[in-house]
Amino acid sequence: MSKVSMPLYVGDVSALARNLRRQLHESESLPSHVEMLNILVKAGGFRNFQHFKAQHDARKGLDVPRPSAAEINYKLVKRILRLFREDGNLAHWPKKYSERVICLWVMWSRIAARRIYSEYEISELLEQQHLFEDHALLRRELVDHRLVRRTPDGRQYQRIEVQPPAEAVEVFRLLRQ
Repeated sequence: MSKVSMPLYVGDVSALARNLRRQLHESESLPSHVEMLNILVKAGGFRNFQHFKAQHDARKGLDVPRPSAAEINYKLVKRILRLFREDGNLAHWPKKYSERVICLWVMWSRIAARRIYSEYEISELLEQQHLFEDHALLRRELVDHRLVRRTPDGRQYQRIEVQPPAEAVEVFRLLRQ
């Protein structure tokens, strides 16, 4: 059986060394092969070797040119990408909350920063981004998740500038390709 090469990227080699030293010091005996794999990937920021392997397998189908952080959930990224058509439009509203939130971030990214929209303008913009014809749902969800602010009378909308999660940034990048 051939071995599959799974590169481990670590952002801070000093932190890796400290973490390895601590884990080896806590070990009562010389760790086995599997224990050593777990120690290495834990020091690299993963929960265990299975988490590392799942992230590696999930990245296979994606065009990821640079090593990414361990905290990006590539399984979630793949599920989100399947919700979008080739033209970038959202095909349907997902049932899972975690998928909905990332889809909202994609909608958020398509709203111009520092621009004030009328209700009609924001509705038109959102209508062009999805296929399930419920721009009111998207508008409401964006406000509820504090990604967009609206005036009390609902006449004006503006994007709130916040840092998107790592998965959302990865989805933005892959949708642009």
